[in-house]
Amino acid sequence: MSDDGLRAAWRAELDDLAARGLARAVQPLDPRARATDFTTNDYLGLSQHADVLEAIAKATREHGAGARASRLLGGGSPFDVQAEQALADWLGAEAALLFPTGFQANLGLATTIAGHGDVLLSDAAMHASMIDACRLSRAQVRVFAHNDLEHLESLLALSRGARRRFVLTEGVFSMDGDRAPIAALDALCARCDAWLVVDEAHSLGVVGPEGAGVVVDELDPVGSRVVARVVTGGKALGSAGGFVVGSRELRERLVHGARSFVFTTGTTPGVAGGLAAAIPLARAADSERLRIRELGATLAQRLDLPEPPSAIVPFVVGANEPAMALAESLRDGGLEVRAVRPPTVPEGTARLRLVLHAYNDSPSVERLCDALEPARGTSAPRSAARMDITARTVAAQPLVVAGTDTEIGKTVVSALLARAFAARGPVRYWKPVQTGDDSDTRTVRALAAGCDVEFGTPAYEFPLPASPHEAAADAGACIDYEVLLERFGAERADADPRQLLVELAGGLLVPYDDTHTQLDALARLRPRLVLAARSGLGTLNHTLLSLEALRARGLEPEALFLVGDPHPSNRATLSAMGRIERVFEVPRFTPLDAAALDGWIEEHAHRLP
Repeated sequence: MSDDGLRAAWRAELDDLAARGLARAVQPLDPRARATDFTTNDYLGLSQHADVLEAIAKATREHGAGARASRLLGGGSPFDVQAEQALADWLGAEAALLFPTGFQANLGLATTIAGHGDVLLSDAAMHASMIDACRLSRAQVRVFAHNDLEHLESLLALSRGARRRFVLTEGVFSMDGDRAPIAALDALCARCDAWLVVDEAHSLGVVGPEGAGVVVDELDPVGSRVVARVVTGGKALGSAGGFVVGSRELRERLVHGARSFVFTTGTTPGVAGGLAAAIPLARAADSERLRIRELGATLAQRLDLPEPPSAIVPFVVGANEPAMALAESLRDGGLEVRAVRPPTVPEGTARLRLVLHAYNDSPSVERLCDALEPARGTSAPRSAARMDITARTVAAQPLVVAGTDTEIGKTVVSALLARAFAARGPVRYWKPVQTGDDSDTRTVRALAAGCDVEFGTPAYEFPLPASPHEAAADAGACIDYEVLLERFGAERADADPRQLLVELAGGLLVPYDDTHTQLDALARLRPRLVLAARSGLGTLNHTLLSLEALRARGLEPEALFLVGDPHPSNRATLSAMGRIERVFEVPRFTPLDAAALDGWIEEHAHRLP
């Protein structure tokens, strides 16, 4: 490359990642050391099974090293169909379609079944492949808190006018190792006329009768609302590739419309042959599944963790550097363990992702426990393994007051919510960036007098009343975006068990620096949020654009507050076109005092978030 400026910029970005403990390196694991493997997804050890290896070699000898073309142009091999039929039979489905990777399977599924006029409702812990697929589908995307049926039901209610609605979840979640409540999700979808898509990547081969996954474990797929399951070949099946499993019509629809199937070279004959051989082996591996459960029980008991429902056990450390150091010390001791850090997991929840395999032996598990026990007291409890997507406790789910613009009444809305929430329990208010001498923290403190509300100190304060990046520049300073995110995590921890209430500065797209906006931070942190807007002239455009920007990033406001003189037409339009169930009108209180706020709260408290 001749552009030294670009290379220098990339080097600076890499150096920044390293400084924050987020540097990564490709370090393949030697399969010959599998007795100490506590990191890969080869749950049943089929990647080294003699029958699978022979099937791969035979398919390669007979049909060549490559698939040669897309399957619609004659690529692939007869083993594609053999593997599809064997998998469909195992899972009690009509049909399956093989993609070259699991990422492509999720991408092809979401972008084929959903589009304009549809709504995809995704668990906040979904795999990156489905997150990207949702973004590319052109459907509206709404994200519900991890395994939170109440939150999902509220989002389903908000999307009643959609053409079709699909709920997306994983059978076993890859970073937390917990199961989705499949039966309850299916019942909710039936009540709300929605459809259920389940990614069984980490449950197939490990969970359910014959290892057929969580859907078969909890439901009769025939007659359920499960419209599709995704299965990957690179985990319990020991090879590669990904399948979408469902009806014959779904398979044909994917053949005609899934771009990640139509416009890509097919799966190699060796991979397909290996899958065709691995499926019956995985189906019959009851003793191996029992072995994984026994090892999981031992690990959980020794480390005082809940017994895992799958092969994955998260050991949450918290900060990045200690997690990396602990993983390195385990590898030095002959135990192959890897640390997982943001953005794969939320800020502040860096962890060791411990994976159990049928080929692990008891002495190795005991050695792992011996090595981890000294660190047990410093690790976070498993219930806090994913702070922003666990059940919506007050500490795990801060509420952000965002706005469409500046000077629209966010501080008054924050004071209203502070007083209203204080009637339910203790509250902590925090303003991340304060610009101008008129302190919003001081205003909320005065309006919340007499309530159990404590106040955090802004991460940055600048005297110029301007956007954060301009105010910082005027003060000869700059806002460190990553430091700001770390401070958010610290405030969330400091708030526990209080409800954390966060007030942003200005509108959603106000910059923190030359690269990041407030909306970027919201997309990364994924808190609950409400939107404040003016009630009068100009609000329709600003508010609808703000809602569109939020939803494009999978963020759904729980309420809209229109501040100013009542405007029935604007309220009705925003409620309908903005598809927001809870729209509140907040007058310009005269005088603005605690009594006026309490009068408003008394009238509206039953509908507040």
